[in-house]
Amino acid sequence: MNLPPQYVKIQEEIEKYARDYGLDFFETIFEMVDYDQMNEIAAYGGFPTRYPHWRFGMEYEGLAKRYAYGLSKIYEMVINNNPCYAYLLEANELVDQKIVMAHVYGHCDFFKNNQWFANTNRKMMDEMANHSTRVRRHIDKHGYDVVEEFIDRCLSLENLIDRHSPFIKRHKEGESSSERTVKLLKTDHGYMDSFINPSDFIKSQEDKIVAEAKQKQKFPERPEQDVLLFLMNYGPLQPWQRDILSIIREEAYYYSPQGMTKIMNEGWASYWHSKIMTQKALKDSEVVDYADHHSGTVAQQPGSLNPYKLGIELFKHIEDRWNKGKFGKEYEECDDYLVKKNWNKDVGLGRKKIFEVRRNYNDVTFIDSFLTEEFCVENKMFVYGFNKRTGQYEINTRVFPEIKKKLLFQLTNWGQPIIHVVEGNYENRGELFLEHLHEGVDLQPNYTAETMKNLYVLWTRPVYLKTVMEGQGKVYRFDGVDLKEQSTDTTPPAQSNSDDV
Repeated sequence: MNLPPQYVKIQEEIEKYARDYGLDFFETIFEMVDYDQMNEIAAYGGFPTRYPHWRFGMEYEGLAKRYAYGLSKIYEMVINNNPCYAYLLEANELVDQKIVMAHVYGHCDFFKNNQWFANTNRKMMDEMANHSTRVRRHIDKHGYDVVEEFIDRCLSLENLIDRHSPFIKRHKEGESSSERTVKLLKTDHGYMDSFINPSDFIKSQEDKIVAEAKQKQKFPERPEQDVLLFLMNYGPLQPWQRDILSIIREEAYYYSPQGMTKIMNEGWASYWHSKIMTQKALKDSEVVDYADHHSGTVAQQPGSLNPYKLGIELFKHIEDRWNKGKFGKEYEECDDYLVKKNWNKDVGLGRKKIFEVRRNYNDVTFIDSFLTEEFCVENKMFVYGFNKRTGQYEINTRVFPEIKKKLLFQLTNWGQPIIHVVEGNYENRGELFLEHLHEGVDLQPNYTAETMKNLYVLWTRPVYLKTVMEGQGKVYRFDGVDLKEQSTDTTPPAQSNSDDV
């Protein structure tokens, strides 16, 4: 730890306040860095020990330029690890450092206790260093350009994972015993059985049944959403390529819960830095600066969704509802608007409820369960879109169900396309058939083409993708040279993935 004594004292003070409020977190280590170091750490996704790759340099250049031109500034960064590591920008004012520390402890509590982080690697700082060592070893053996190009291809596929798979046990459906049973000839005389049903004949028939069953068996047995795992298990990869792909996949799953809980995580941290600062840590001389900086954090910019703002307001809304008893059968069935508006049973369950929400929900279930029409009205939420006739963005609707539906749609799977492996031996030629779960948004043609090219390199056989484009069912095929559109008549029947949550 390189904190000056003054900041060590502040950290101890803020930590005590956080624990007094009931926050529970791993040991948190703060480090003071300058803006250049902060940008470098941020470019590496919070892990300065990460493997070398050009995209981290590109990200650093972007962060450095935005900082130099005054367009953005990173105030803090905290890593989901045990112990948690947090970085403070040394140029920040004292009141900012106090806000950041309180904010960090909110994040650390969320990392430790939210169930969607339960299966993440709590020693990821060490694991990232291990990944770097493995990648550098492959670079030494196979050459930087070769390894870098393969990493590029893997990174283009890193969103093709099953984000719920760490919480779902996938059961393999095996053949039933009846499917492997040979039909025997019947006889009334037991001593004749070995003659009319010889053991060699029975064995040969059993082997034949098994071979036929394997030939008919679908591969995979059911649609597989974790495309990276399928490629690792069945793709014709060299050992070093399989290792690189496993690293990309492991890191994708590590970051996945952060994408699934962005609104909740930032809202929770903002709620607690607000509570700690206004009720405990703030001095009279710091009030104006705090109000200015906090309002900047939760400000809602036109045409964008601020997760800090939505998260903190929704947590406060939940706390208020449960303090006043605005839940349950009696409240929901009340038809009197004024009665519901002034409803207050003074049950005081708000604090307990928000801790429960913090533990059990992700952004999708958070919004689905607690976003109310009253909340949308109070926070002036609406759906907007681009009007081609006027050439301007305009409000489409203020209807609550449409607002909620639009928001949930944007949050599902981070807004990324959901792709399944449907067939790994399409038409018995070892070709890969994928299907896009179309939910109203078409794939971007240029991304589709490049992704299929990269899949082909890993699979080494033609790749198919079934999707919908402009309302028409399409099947695209890439054979290593050309990307062609084929008739949907050649596609295998669509299957449902009953295991998905």
